[in-house]
Amino acid sequence: MAKQEIDARHYDVVLAPHITEKATLASENNAVVFKVANDATKPQIKEAVEALFSVKVTGVNTIVTKGKTKRWRGKPYKRSDFKKAIVTLADGDSIDVTSGI
Repeated sequence: MAKQEIDARHYDVVLAPHITEKATLASENNAVVFKVANDATKPQIKEAVEALFSVKVTGVNTIVTKGKTKRWRGKPYKRSDFKKAIVTLADGDSIDVTSGI
């Protein structure tokens, strides 16, 4: 596979790895979870992950997590909505999310 050009927009699509207990369990099945831009599409996410990490992506599933209403000092506020992408990688490929890009 030819190395794709890393573009500045790729960094705008993939924001950060989403590290949770569930995401760690998914990593055993060649899947990595990222926080992505709310307006990012599945093809954009696939292109960005392949370019940034030099891996082959076989699937992308997305979830929009709605922000919860919380209270602080008695005043209510709303957490921001965010989008997660569960990126499935080809066999043999892996991404170490503990190291930075």
